[in-house]
Amino acid sequence: MSSNLCENTLGGGVDPSILPGDPSLNLVTNIDLGDKKLDVMKACSKAISEILEKPEAYVAVAINDNASVIFGGTDAPTALGNLHSIGGISIENNSAIQNSVTDLLEPYGVAADRMYITFFDIPRANIGW
Repeated sequence: MSSNLCENTLGGGVDPSILPGDPSLNLVTNIDLGDKKLDVMKACSKAISEILEKPEAYVAVAINDNASVIFGGTDAPTALGNLHSIGGISIENNSAIQNSVTDLLEPYGVAADRMYITFFDIPRANIGW
């Protein structure tokens, strides 16, 4: 998208929080998702889209499994994530996303108290598309 198109779109009264470029989830875990990795990624994408009320076409999810990660000094199953979004970041939405991702990873041994997701509300100007 050219900067002129972006300026024209933003100048046209469109809510910038619904434009492409967000949200994105980057998740790192020491578990092996095996051949279910894509299914987990798609489920994360759907949950984020529904919870943040954003088109799934704009949601990006990256999962790095089998990573070297410790939490609390142990290498027991764990996950760390960062979610960036233009708007939509709130205690209610963050909790719902955390719960959804936890539910998806618990079958692989990641307990709810062994995962962090840090949420970032990013200004539109700070996301390229």
